[in-house]
Amino acid sequence: MPKTWQTKLIHSDAKIPQGYRSLATPVYRGSTTVFPSASAVNDSWDQVRVGYTYGLYGTPTTLELAARICELESGEQTVLTPGGQAAISLIDFALLQACDHMLVPASVYAPNRKLTTDLLSRFGIQTTFYDPAIGSGISALIRKNTRLIWTESPGSITMEVQDVPAIAAAAHERGVSVVLDNTWSAGVLFDAFAHGVDITTQAVTKYIGGHSDVLLGSVTVRDEAIYQRLGAARQVMGYGVSPDDCSLALRGLQTLAVRLAAIEVSALSIATWLAQRPEVERVLHPALASCPGHEIWKRDFLGSSGVFSIVLKRETTHRQVLDFVNALKLFKVGWSWAGVTSLAVAYNIGHAADRPAYEHRIVRLNIGLESTSDLIADLDQALVSLRAE
Repeated sequence: MPKTWQTKLIHSDAKIPQGYRSLATPVYRGSTTVFPSASAVNDSWDQVRVGYTYGLYGTPTTLELAARICELESGEQTVLTPGGQAAISLIDFALLQACDHMLVPASVYAPNRKLTTDLLSRFGIQTTFYDPAIGSGISALIRKNTRLIWTESPGSITMEVQDVPAIAAAAHERGVSVVLDNTWSAGVLFDAFAHGVDITTQAVTKYIGGHSDVLLGSVTVRDEAIYQRLGAARQVMGYGVSPDDCSLALRGLQTLAVRLAAIEVSALSIATWLAQRPEVERVLHPALASCPGHEIWKRDFLGSSGVFSIVLKRETTHRQVLDFVNALKLFKVGWSWAGVTSLAVAYNIGHAADRPAYEHRIVRLNIGLESTSDLIADLDQALVSLRAE
């Protein structure tokens, strides 16, 4: 039937040559998915098995990223979320219900801790925060209603390396699932499933994205029942991801190996140099023998990344710590990490009984891709200014 020009704007018969091939993954954007017939319409979220149904559940771009992360982590299925914290909350909401109990390391990523204390507690979910160095001793904390044990290794800010295999063995004896936030390792420097983990998550925002310009998270599993619960929860929570962000993450994957290798060497050089400074009480880098859990790191990890912390001398005031960070020129001040730009953030972990006695004296560093010697020079001038006060 003939069409007016207005209709041609929407329903065009224009033709273009077929067979275009590129090294770049196409960016497929879309909310509405077109079905071949009225009888084919369905609202299944599991598009890997039933085909495409709705843009919220993914496009070819997003499903390719999920498949490639799953392959790297040796999983069976990966679900993507709009950020790392969204991945954490998806796991909790999918697998827990009122009156359930979970165990979370005291060193956990602060938003994860806040999720448990400020939100999940309102729904009757109980949480015990445990010493990250507990290892097999976690058995004593497992209750009849314990459903999840969270691990994060190394721990956020304080960098404790956990004995994940020992925790997993104790958990599995009691039928409890173990989750690992594996962001520090980019999902590749620590083989979560080989060490007994049931669910592994990471902020794809970090090393896979790699350039501080995407917000994405992933959850990878091997168990089909857990995957079904995650997918069903993700559907009703509306956790869609941007195909454009996924495209950037796919690009980031291609340079992940060379970025991690360069960052590891630079970070180790800087950490070793800092450990000799008179202004520094301790360097919390898992690859250094002085870091809690170093022997476990050496046993279980394939390498180290670029995030570590320093603890300044005990007499250092809070004001001096802030002045030190402000004196840095190349290191920028900002949340997140794992991009190409080096970052420094001062923390005050207070006097909590379940945390190390670092109080206000801890500064977390993210080492980027700048010259190692330039970064050391920047730290040197900031430390000298601190000592001169």
